[in-house]
Amino acid sequence: MRSVDGHQINISNADKVLFPDDGITKGDLVDYYLRIAGRMLPQVRDRPLHMNRYPDGIGGIAIQQKRVPESFPPWIRRVTVDLHRGGTITHAVIDNAATLVYLANYNMVTAHVWLSRSPAPSQPDLLIFDLDPSDDDFRLVRTTALHLKTMLEELQLVPFVKTTGSRGLHVVVPVTVGPSFEAVHIFADHVAQRLAAADPGHLTTEFIKQKREGRLFIDVNRNAYAQTVVAPYAVRARRRAPVAVPVDWRDVERDSLRPDGITIASIWDWMRDHDDPWKLMERARRPIPPLEEADQPDRSGRRRGVSRKERA
Repeated sequence: MRSVDGHQINISNADKVLFPDDGITKGDLVDYYLRIAGRMLPQVRDRPLHMNRYPDGIGGIAIQQKRVPESFPPWIRRVTVDLHRGGTITHAVIDNAATLVYLANYNMVTAHVWLSRSPAPSQPDLLIFDLDPSDDDFRLVRTTALHLKTMLEELQLVPFVKTTGSRGLHVVVPVTVGPSFEAVHIFADHVAQRLAAADPGHLTTEFIKQKREGRLFIDVNRNAYAQTVVAPYAVRARRRAPVAVPVDWRDVERDSLRPDGITIASIWDWMRDHDDPWKLMERARRPIPPLEEADQPDRSGRRRGVSRKERA
């Protein structure tokens, strides 16, 4: 039994191995999420949750669960949102450490969250670029992220970055609440096309995998209503239990950075040597600039985006 935030949580089968190659147990997962809560909560609070559950360990069946079950205790906050096809769905929300512990005991390995918050679910406060490589060339991922950072800063936006715990990087931009998901998606696609056009031999925005021809995919499709992204500090269902970790842009410049190099075992050493790179994210929100502004030449004389005619 754990007492967290004044709630008593019975940890069942704490010795059950969830990561068989590494001997990592459910108890280890519970301990991790309890310990990381201080860093993780500001990034996930108020965001509808998608649970990635593994009741039989990561070698077993993965359960993708959006709807909060009736069995959840009433102290876990809920948010009800509209569905595209009509009707509603009620999600859990991670607002405190007790909820994280309860979810880990519920065999949730990875938390995925919306890019909007419960007060305005149809209006995102984040936009994201998922840099998804076709191979293990992480140098290309890092270089692309740095080029994207420059492009976004020239648009007066403040980009942040995190490892995915898998193969790529997420470049995340805090934006002022107001525009719809459609407007944010159009803007993100606009920037991604401009970035890919600068290096068409290595970069693409092609959704169909067979057409990417080995190029890095600049994915902006998470910038849509009800889509989710792996939460900062969430554990991935992969060998060694890697973590999706916010990092500093100076880390992206280093060859030593790996997308899955920080695990639930090593993250504490990482955090001891690194300040929280996302602690000022809330202050960094900026409005999305008009597409016409993105089409203006940058400092090098190149146009920042493509014209409306070219996009058509």
